[in-house]
Amino acid sequence: MAIELPLPPKVGMVSLGCPKNLVDSERILTKLRSDGYGLSPDYAGADVVLVNTCGFLDSAKEESLEAIGEAIAENGRVIVTGCMGDEAERIRERFPNVLAVTGAHAYEQVVGAVHDAAPMPPSPFVDLVPQRVDEAGLKLTPRHYSYLKISEGCNHRCSFCIIPSIRGDLVSRRPDAILREVEKLVAAGTKELLVISQDTSAYGIDIRKEPRAWKGREVVPHMTDLARELGQIAPWVRLHYVYPYPHVDQVIPLMAEGLVLPYLDIPFQHASPPVLRAMKRPANDAKVLERLAAWRAICPDIAIRSSFVVGFPGETEADFQYLLDWLDEAQLDRVGAFRFEPVAGAPANDLPGAVPDEVKEERYARIMEKTAAISAAKLQAKIGRTVAAIIDVVDDEGGATGRTQADAPEIDGEIHLRDAEGLKPGDIVMVEIEDADEHDLFGVARSTPL
Repeated sequence: MAIELPLPPKVGMVSLGCPKNLVDSERILTKLRSDGYGLSPDYAGADVVLVNTCGFLDSAKEESLEAIGEAIAENGRVIVTGCMGDEAERIRERFPNVLAVTGAHAYEQVVGAVHDAAPMPPSPFVDLVPQRVDEAGLKLTPRHYSYLKISEGCNHRCSFCIIPSIRGDLVSRRPDAILREVEKLVAAGTKELLVISQDTSAYGIDIRKEPRAWKGREVVPHMTDLARELGQIAPWVRLHYVYPYPHVDQVIPLMAEGLVLPYLDIPFQHASPPVLRAMKRPANDAKVLERLAAWRAICPDIAIRSSFVVGFPGETEADFQYLLDWLDEAQLDRVGAFRFEPVAGAPANDLPGAVPDEVKEERYARIMEKTAAISAAKLQAKIGRTVAAIIDVVDDEGGATGRTQADAPEIDGEIHLRDAEGLKPGDIVMVEIEDADEHDLFGVARSTPL
């Protein structure tokens, strides 16, 4: 007589917010899968749904609340985690039927809540061989690129930010643990590492006297040392969220050598000294321009991405014009802009000189027009060059979409290939650039995959 075995429960996941949240979601699902849980791609097939929330801005919080509401309406059995988990009372007041609420990176509590909500059924057999889980863990990104979180928390106290109150002060991971993870990711197919944290350039300052053995040598927990080691394992290493400390200068030669991608994501936030002081950010804009020039002298192909806030309390028209003039000089490759939003608990909310919404919108439009023009000119200058690109998608009509070394996934531009015969996602090829617009490049592959 056949024995009908009970099926393991399935977990659904809604992951919101930044890549750091995405890494948290991957870790949670990896642990649940190792415990025997199945994964559901939709609400209908899930025994319980996890909503990993973002709590950085009020608009992000509202999006998180809407996602919780949708999960409850579609499934009914919901566990909330992530940055907004610190506002459990607010969540429970609006959604009294949520099963549990936990805070950011509270992995054990989340997994425990899932076990309570959807227990594993007893098995009539003794499981002599535990379920195998890929050593690289479960990924929510394509196989060929992976986010690598090297630290948690932040020691800065920017006036517009509440991240330290949510995620705490800086806590760096051991370098040997990071490098072991990277080896597993590369063995599983990762070609591009996207290094993330709240402040990547601060990596290791809390454990700087604790070098670790790796491959018969000591590795110092420092951004430069870690970047050098990563570059010897992964084909592409991309650095995000780099606060412009002086020692960032030491990374530029690694880019010139090809160990790290010539790409820096630095959140400058503004250029006007009065606004930067109000933000509690470094306010020496002239020094930044000097450093940009020095970096480009060492590594001419370096791409600088940054983000800026417009309409910060007290920002005058003169401050904003200062920012536009500074951007003309800085000639940044990729720029994102945000309209200032008050965030509950942020000191900036109490600053005088609130900027009207219509002025924020007008300034936002102007900065985007300015940066789009700079981007278009820079991309036009690349026509005729041959550059390395990683393939993300191959379409059914013989074309493909990828990214150059100057483009991070989802936030920067793309390169569109008109002839992708024989290519597949994850391939790195040399592409001759034939055309460009404000944000994207167009070309044809001129080499076989590397």
